[in-house]
Amino acid sequence: MVKVIANNGTSFEVVNKNDNVFINNEEVAIDISSINEETFHVLFNNKSYNVSVSEINHVTKLYTLIINGDKVTFEVKNQHDALLEKMGLSDTSTKKLNELKAPMPGMVLRSLVNEGDSVKKGDSLIVLEAMKMENILKSVGDGVVKKLHVNEKDKVEKGQLLISF
Repeated sequence: MVKVIANNGTSFEVVNKNDNVFINNEEVAIDISSINEETFHVLFNNKSYNVSVSEINHVTKLYTLIINGDKVTFEVKNQHDALLEKMGLSDTSTKKLNELKAPMPGMVLRSLVNEGDSVKKGDSLIVLEAMKMENILKSVGDGVVKKLHVNEKDKVEKGQLLISF
């Protein structure tokens, strides 16, 4: 399941189950044909659309498409984004890059940075296993890693300091 929010404020949930697409729990007829790497022809509920990919930003999860000549920007959130939002960890634009704390209890699988490394907003820092899922913790801003407070295979508690910047 993904939640899609368009630049006009419209939001909807999209689910793909057994090659059937549901939008807000209603099955829709959709057929997508690739013309080239960035251009597609889409039949959606028996209407034809020409779609070109204009811009993709995987860090901010913003996608800009040209649909029949109109520029439309979408924000796409998956269940992991919803979980982070529920935990109050989704608004990274206002946080200072001073430290990284564990958002949940788990085990450090690996550190992707070393002390002294420069990091940019969106860079992957640590892989944390929690609830049998691997979670990649990313930088909320630019900075330099001052100190790693954990090692691989360390068990951590929610709120435990992982990295100082």
